[in-house]
Amino acid sequence: MTTVSARLADLGITIPHRSPAPAGVYVPAVVSGGLVLTAGQLPLVDGRLPVTGKVGAEVTPEEAYGCARTSALNALSAVLEVLGSLDRVTRVVKVVGFVASDPAFTGQPGVLDGASEVLGAIFGDAGVHARSAVGVAVLPLDAPVEVELTVEFA
Repeated sequence: MTTVSARLADLGITIPHRSPAPAGVYVPAVVSGGLVLTAGQLPLVDGRLPVTGKVGAEVTPEEAYGCARTSALNALSAVLEVLGSLDRVTRVVKVVGFVASDPAFTGQPGVLDGASEVLGAIFGDAGVHARSAVGVAVLPLDAPVEVELTVEFA
C-alpha cells in the first residue's frame, strides 16, 4: 500500500507548510469524533491570491479550476496540522466549494473538479467523495473560490 506522502512525492505535489491564517475568529480545522472538518480555505499562495474577481468575468473557468485545486491543498494543510500525518486519512467524505460567479456563469461543478481531481489523485479510492458546488455573489478578499473538506481518519 502506497503512503499518502509517497503518492504526493510521485505527483510532485507539496502540501503548504501551514494553512493560511484565519481571516476571522475561528480555527482552520477541528476534530470531532473520527472526522476532521476544515474551515473554508481560499486559494492563497504565500499569503496572496493568484487572481481575484468573479468566475465568468474577471477570472476564467480554467484559472478558477486551479484555484479550487490550491484551496483543496490548503484545506489538506489544515487537516495535516490537526492529524500530524495525512496517512491517517481513511476517506474524504465531503467537499463543499463556493465559486464567486458572474450571474451568467453556471459552470461551478467544472471549477470544483479542480479540488475533486487532486483529492482523487492523492487518496485514490479513499478520495472519492460527496460534493456541493455553489455559486455565490462574493467571497472573502474577492477570492474566486473557497473549499472546505470533511475527512474521516483512523
